[in-house]
Amino acid sequence: MALTDHLRELRARLIRSTLVVIVAFGVALFFYNHLLDLIFVPYDEARERLNQDVKTEPVVSDLGGPLLLQLKLCGVVGLIAASPYWLYQIWAFILPGLHASERKWSRIFAAIAGPLFFAGVATGYLILPKAIEVLINFTPQDTTNLIEFGKFFSFITRMLLIFGISFEIPLFVVLLNLAGVVSGKALGHYRPWIVIGTFVFAAVATPSTDPFSMLFLAGPMLVLFLVAEVIARLVDRRRGRSDRLAQLSDDEVSPL
Repeated sequence: MALTDHLRELRARLIRSTLVVIVAFGVALFFYNHLLDLIFVPYDEARERLNQDVKTEPVVSDLGGPLLLQLKLCGVVGLIAASPYWLYQIWAFILPGLHASERKWSRIFAAIAGPLFFAGVATGYLILPKAIEVLINFTPQDTTNLIEFGKFFSFITRMLLIFGISFEIPLFVVLLNLAGVVSGKALGHYRPWIVIGTFVFAAVATPSTDPFSMLFLAGPMLVLFLVAEVIARLVDRRRGRSDRLAQLSDDEVSPL
């Protein structure tokens, strides 16, 4: 295909994806109250666990705040709900340029990446009540913590995205192994540093300051890293790459 034909195809796929997102956004508007209740579930659970002396109340500031909140919430839900379609459009646009083996691996990773991301989001949603409880508990006595809902929604969105993306990192490690960038033996050699780095990343990435959020993020990531290392070793053994890499010195030119 000529470059202009590729651009026309890309434009058509972008337009179709945008229309699907708009339709999903319109459907989300009808379920706005239910979505709002779903967002408030972690907050309500956190308030039930808090000491009665801690006063907190959600507020919406500014005259256009409620409208902006509704548009933002329904927009995020519409984008997530339409993600299978627009992700397929991206994959379908790239697929013709891949080799047969690359197509096989792309199908496998496309099937794994989605469930991993949603598993990370679900894990983040489960620990949100504890994270919110810890943060609100810093409120001094005889004061009321007015939680601006726009910032509260941004906090929840950032928390869920961090967990979802973090669960994808081991998958990229396997991709690097398949590309010949990193070997399973190297992953095993640097395993202690990977463990330390995972805990540091989890401590910095989680917006809350409690250790529970860090552990809930670091624990599954470490398990996924170990699975990635096992897969990398199996791939290396199948290709006979481990022995060749072990014989190369740091200054020796790679056969690749």
